[in-house]
Amino acid sequence: MSDRLPDVQKQNDGRNQPIQKVGIKEIKYPLLVKDRRKGHQKTVGSVNMYVNLPHHFKGTHMSRFVEILNETHTEEISIETLPHILREVKERLEAEESFIELVFPYFIEKKAPVSGAQSLLDYECRLIAQSNSRQFQLVVQVPLMTVCPCSKTISRYGAHNQRALAIVKVVFEKMVWIEDVIDVVEKSGSSSIYPLLKRQDEKYVTETSHNNPAFVEDVARNIAGGLRLIQEIQSFTIEVESWESIHNHMAYAFIES
Repeated sequence: MSDRLPDVQKQNDGRNQPIQKVGIKEIKYPLLVKDRRKGHQKTVGSVNMYVNLPHHFKGTHMSRFVEILNETHTEEISIETLPHILREVKERLEAEESFIELVFPYFIEKKAPVSGAQSLLDYECRLIAQSNSRQFQLVVQVPLMTVCPCSKTISRYGAHNQRALAIVKVVFEKMVWIEDVIDVVEKSGSSSIYPLLKRQDEKYVTETSHNNPAFVEDVARNIAGGLRLIQEIQSFTIEVESWESIHNHMAYAFIES
């Protein structure tokens, strides 16, 4: 019966307008991603999948994206498995190029600096790939703490401190661990962020951050220096936003390698 139904998407379109990306966005799916310590980690992600559409096709077959995702979702999502998914998308939708974006929380178990209390901290990650490129893009958002060097210098006591966010995008061909990127960022501010702190931990974090003040400029430059030591990274961009505690605005720095 289905063979006799018209294939509207394949009908000719006379507007002579190609579409660079067409597909599905924000489909929630279980993911299995590489974990440096445990081998792999189960998480739930939001998946975007696209193909380019030639000018003469009216549309693409959206259901085929979901079919391919359903067939491959039990595989570990990595730079080894993504090319297979991209090839399947490209072939089944008769496209010249295919794209995939995975947005997911990645969890790392953190120990409080003094008590050793353990808890999980989540980091928002995005993995981007396309069929016609050997390169991958990994975007990681890492929260951290900054203490203002100027405030510390000019004040008789104390200094204003705040939470900051570093958004790091790295481009690579060979595997780059998410944890390696996070490690670089968390060493670049005044202090790391911890989901669970006992009193002795709060004292340590407060005093450590006060003794290690950093502008957003410092954080961005420190991150850049650390990323350059990871040989697999071919290029990167860094954004640092500091949610200033004594201003009604954010401080911002950007570096592109």
